[in-house]
Amino acid sequence: MAETVRVAVDAMGGDNAPSEMIKGALEAVQADGRVQVYLVGRKEAVEKELSGREYPADRVKVVPASEVIETAEPPVNAIRGKKDSSIVKGLGLVKAGECDAFVSAGSTGAVLVGGQVLVGRAKGVERPPLAPLIPTEKGCSLLIDCGANVDARPSHLVQFARMGSIYMENVMGVKNPRVGIVNIGAEEEKGNALVKETFPLLKECRDINFIGSIEARDIPAGAADVIVCEAFVGNVILKLYEGVGATLIKKVKAGMMTSLRSKIGALLVKPALKQTLKAFDLEEYGGAPLLGLKGLVVKTHGSSKAVEIKNTILQCVTFKEQDIIGKITASIATAAANAKEEGKADGAGKA
Repeated sequence: MAETVRVAVDAMGGDNAPSEMIKGALEAVQADGRVQVYLVGRKEAVEKELSGREYPADRVKVVPASEVIETAEPPVNAIRGKKDSSIVKGLGLVKAGECDAFVSAGSTGAVLVGGQVLVGRAKGVERPPLAPLIPTEKGCSLLIDCGANVDARPSHLVQFARMGSIYMENVMGVKNPRVGIVNIGAEEEKGNALVKETFPLLKECRDINFIGSIEARDIPAGAADVIVCEAFVGNVILKLYEGVGATLIKKVKAGMMTSLRSKIGALLVKPALKQTLKAFDLEEYGGAPLLGLKGLVVKTHGSSKAVEIKNTILQCVTFKEQDIIGKITASIATAAANAKEEGKADGAGKA
């Protein structure tokens, strides 16, 4: 019998809560018999959304939470002060082992802080990165980090590369994923101090397929499967990606309506164009996991609709089945042991 995957969903987080959060959760339950969801939020609001909907009652639970953390609230104060919020209670379910994962479209800061403070970092992990999948010409790539660590050190980026490789190979099925570090040129001597210090460290990693630097213009072409950077750069890449994508779609649609001929052409290409654009829709890839924690925490867009919530929950199933947390912990431990042995060897050689 397939193992149940219990996912706590922040029913009150995001611009479209609670309706889209609950709709997406129910769609995930109906799509996969292994999924059990815990809808965390204001009881009356959640039960109102559930009324009239058909769903397997034994796989959908309501967890009351009277408070909501708003986006503008200082994250640390909110986590400390709102103990009965949907975010704190949802993370608490993961910490207690009652749920395998927590999914939220709410305050990014609160989810990041709460994930580290309440769920806690896995052994050996220095900084947990936020890692969304982004669409490319060849499928998708993992952008790591995009929002958790704006002042990362070289050792952090090396761990990001390892964690990203494990995720892409085991969750996305990419064999020997190509790892690239974001840079302003292909040459090894280029870049800021962080990139210059990190590059040789990544070259020495035998457990990852490091291909060198990747320029921003090569990301949409799928030049690397794992794109390593600190969060400031990653967040700029992600937001520009989203903005350019939305603008191009608007321009294409506007261009198709300029004349009778273009309108007829639009009708002919509409099915193929719709399928193509769907592949570049970020919602199709689910949320961004905060990798390196003791439990799975996933942040989705604040504007998430049901399809993104559904896909994120289904993503959690693969995450648990592949034991990503165990694999990350083992990889970090092995790397630390190897570094220790090399240090001893170097010391003996000098002696």
